[in-house]
Order: sequence, then structure tokens, then C-alpha cells
Amino acid sequence: MRKNHSAAVAAASFLLIAGAGIVTAPAASAGTPGGTRADDRNSDFNGDGHEDVLVGAPGATVSGKKGAGLVTVQYGSNRGIGTSDVARFSQSTAGVSGAAETGDGFGTAVATGDLDADGYDDAIVGIPGEDLGDTADAGGVAILWGSEQGLKGTASDWLQTQEPVRGEKFGSAVTAARLTSETPGDVLAVLNSGGLELFVYDAAPQARAATPLKRLAVKGPTARADQRHIEPKSLTTGDYDDDGFADLVVSGVTADEESGHGWSSYYKGGEALMYVHDLRGGPAAASGDINGDGFDDLVTGEPHSPDDGGETLTGGLVGVRYGSADGISQDVKWWTQDSAGVPGTAERGDNWGADLSVADTNKDGYADVAVGAPGEDIGTVADAGAVWVLRGSAAGVTATGAKSWDQNSADVPGTAEKGDKWGAQVRLTDPDRDGRFGLLASAPGENAGDGVVWVLPAGSGGVTAAGSWTYGAGSLGAPARGAAFGAAVDE
Repeated sequence: MRKNHSAAVAAASFLLIAGAGIVTAPAASAGTPGGTRADDRNSDFNGDGHEDVLVGAPGATVSGKKGAGLVTVQYGSNRGIGTSDVARFSQSTAGVSGAAETGDGFGTAVATGDLDADGYDDAIVGIPGEDLGDTADAGGVAILWGSEQGLKGTASDWLQTQEPVRGEKFGSAVTAARLTSETPGDVLAVLNSGGLELFVYDAAPQARAATPLKRLAVKGPTARADQRHIEPKSLTTGDYDDDGFADLVVSGVTADEESGHGWSSYYKGGEALMYVHDLRGGPAAASGDINGDGFDDLVTGEPHSPDDGGETLTGGLVGVRYGSADGISQDVKWWTQDSAGVPGTAERGDNWGADLSVADTNKDGYADVAVGAPGEDIGTVADAGAVWVLRGSAAGVTATGAKSWDQNSADVPGTAEKGDKWGAQVRLTDPDRDGRFGLLASAPGENAGDGVVWVLPAGSGGVTAAGSWTYGAGSLGAPARGAAFGAAVDE
């Protein structure tokens, strides 16, 4: 239960996007936070030039409170990431607002961006299960500030809506990027049951304590012509029109008479954030320049593709839309496991496309697409999970050279087990700064819900299982039992 708030929060102003068709609380997060283009992956908390890795463990027991949750950060170096140069944060960490309580879910969503424009990236942690007074599951967001020494709990900030509502789950999805010119830092976007709220620190670097958060305006229609209602699930950003500002995509599923279909809302960044239109695809989304033309492209995943009767038609759909000077194309190329050249066979319940990540794995100048399928059966082992990488090219996504792995693949540690759900989160990351993005694949259900993350490195040919290794919360000095470690991995 929250009792004290920072001065910055008390004076904050908030924006709720009206008429955006968002009607109920999101349940997951994804995205490409920070900077302008999708390859501006601002995850460098200590400013050393190496990408760091932020992982959520929302089920972790902290101070004896089950499901209070925590996050870990692994600092990158020329050797990549490991299990020694790490830090752990929860609401029991000195300086972090609030107190660890049962079911808070600290770390359900995580994101990164330089909110105060001081040159060090900051960690944004969603806590959708936070109770505010007697208001259950109102939710909140903690901001951990970056510094030369890395992330700090000291002077962390707290965000919440001005009028908390029971079950609002504020902070279920978060992202940050330079969406407008109205602030020197990145804009913070937060999803809740009422819609999308945007926050900006309108201050010079290092002046956070003196200046409150500022409302950010959104332009565009207040309602759609077809009145489609979208239940939001995730956020991603990319500069789809290459105008120097990040654009925002809110991805989810329909919540009307044709419920469960993947749809997303596209907002253009610039002098102000402006709603453009809706597009088919979701609830997972990621961004990157797949065809190397200088425009970011949008990839959406629909792990469940229902017909009008609610029956799942395929094992999952991945849609690819390319950017241009006019923004995200209305044309889409759909991929499934039955697409020519893609390893595997589409089967109901695969959940192919449950999570996505986009980055260049072999340094050829074209971003590749990582796809998670946590419902994939491996032989007779149900829901063991698997991951794929589809390659980028001048012509866009190609199945040529596509690869897939599961826990029974050669050189992959572990064994495929029922309910592991490997690939629930995938992230392409380059912590050793060699220009080749390796793959992190998590299985929050591994070891009876403790959760484990796999590291698959990248070589000249892209992602490989050779040299792969695993770690969990316990490996990083954090409580492991039931932690659901890897349920959220910063994009």
C-alpha cells in the first residue's frame, strides 16, 4: 500500500488519449524503447557504450511477500553479459518508493529510456498489481535513474494516475522514446485500463527534483469511424517515416463483437504525437529496419488467430509492414510456420509470435526477426516452447537461412519439458558491442515457475546455439523460487 509520494509525482499532470478505442487493462509489454530509430536501443544505464539487460521477475518473493517482484540488471562489457556485474532492485531496495507487498508484480513490465536527458538511460518498471490505499490493483510505475555507476534506487520516482481505479493496473505496459520535440528527454508511455498516458520531464538534465512532469498533447480524431475497440497489450516505437522522431504503436486485440483479433493503433511522432490509423496485427509488436532502406519496419505477432466463432485457425501469425516516407504501409506480408522455408508446422496452440524482437544478428545491415512460440509442442511434450530467427534482406523478411531451436536442439542447455514455455520472451541484444545481436530467450515456467533465461550468442552467420548458456534469478543473487524470472525482458 502506497503512503508516500515524491514531490515530482504530486505535482505531475497526466494525459489520457481520448477515443483511442482502448477499453480494458493490458496484460503484457513489449517494445523498442528509447531514442528515435529502433536501432537506438537506449539500454546503457552507466554510459559506458555497452548495452545492458533488464529482466523482470514479477513472481519473486521479496521480504517474505510472495509475488512482490523484482528486476535485475546485467551490465554489458566487451565480454557481453554475465552473472557477476549485476544489480537487483525491488520495493525493498533503499530509495525505491513503496514497500514490497504480496502480488504487487514489480517487474511485470520493463522499459528503458533517457527521460531526464542526462546521457544515462533510466529503467522504467511497471507494477500493475500495486494497491493504492484501499484501491486494489490500481498499479504504479517506478523510475530508477541511470548514472555513471549504473542504476540507483536512490531518489527513484513514482508514477500513478491522479484518480486511481480498482483493477486499473497502471503500468502493465511501458515504453520510452523521443516521440516529440517538446522535451529534451524521452517521452514515457504507460498503458492502463483507461488508455495511454504520456509523461515528460520538461527540465534541463539533473533538474528532476525542481520540475514536475508535464502533460503531453496528442492530436488527431477523438473517435474512429468504425468504433473499433482495442484491448491494449504492448507498445513499440520506431521511426517508420525517418523524420527524426520516434513513432508509437499500441498493439492489442479487439474487444468488440469480433473479439480476440489482433489490431494496433499507429501514432506519428513529431512536434506533437498524432493518431494516424489502426492496422491489422497484434498483440505483440517490435520494430527495426529489416530491408535496410533507412525506414523502420513494424512486425506484429498474433499467437491466437480466431475465426468468428472464437476457434483458433492457426498456430500463430506474424505480420510485417514496411516503413516509408509516408510511414507504416497498409500492405502486410503474413508469415506462419507453414510459410515456405520456415522450419516447423503450424499447429493450434503453438502461440507462434507471442513475442518478437528485431535486430541485425550477422552484421549484414539488415535487421532479422526473432519469434517466440511458448506453446510449441516438442514431440509429445506439450507447451515446451521454441524460438525462431527469420532473416532480413533488401527485399524484406526472408525464410532463406531461417533457423529454429528448442531445448532438445544440439548445444542448447536443458531438456524440453511440459509447460516450460520457452520463448515466452525473446530479445536480440548486443552487450559486447560487436554489431551482431545475440538472442535471449526466456522460459518463465521453467523449474516449476522459477524461470530461466537462455543466452544464444551471435557469430558471423548470426544466432547460434554453440556456446549458449543459461541463468536464473538465483544466478544473479536474487530470490528464485516462483520468481517467473524472464516474464519481462527489456526490448
